[in-house]
Amino acid sequence: MFNDVPRETQAELDRFIALLLRWNSTVNLVARADEPFLWDRHIADSLQLVPLMQPRSERAIDLGSGAGFPGLILALVTGVPFDLIEADQRKAAFLREAARLTGAPVQIHPIRIEAANLPPAPLITARAVAVLPRLLALAAPLLAPDGMCLFLKGANVDAELTHAATQWQMQADGIPSRTAPDARILRITRLSRVARTV
Repeated sequence: MFNDVPRETQAELDRFIALLLRWNSTVNLVARADEPFLWDRHIADSLQLVPLMQPRSERAIDLGSGAGFPGLILALVTGVPFDLIEADQRKAAFLREAARLTGAPVQIHPIRIEAANLPPAPLITARAVAVLPRLLALAAPLLAPDGMCLFLKGANVDAELTHAATQWQMQADGIPSRTAPDARILRITRLSRVARTV
């Protein structure tokens, strides 16, 4: 499905997968049942964001990076510098080792998202971090004006959008996932809080 990456990048992705499998025996990075399906369930899932990224963002922030999906993978494939925020110290250690091994242009921030003191970025990404209203609250302070969020969401996305609309104004486009039939990618722009009425 996503086999058109350059040979060098493919080799780096292969190194990343081998490292993840080694670490996964001691650090819970992905479900053990997912190990045989890493490419389709995690790598390809992340790569489907590449064509949705604005032409060459100068930088991006990935929230709750976990095992590096999607932020580290996107940085590796596109060359866009990513700030990866991951509060779990063991996962952050894995991300540092993965960045060292692959040369991905990332900075690791082993802190809670709420504590991140980073310059706002034109692109925010996230996968399996929180329900949409909470995710938007985490993303908004880190999103540059006229910036865009790309969130990989599951089957409950419509209910999450309905709930989020009570607190947030936004342009939200749902793009069908190419890796899971009931999943969607949310492309969110023009994000602002709903004005409270007294």
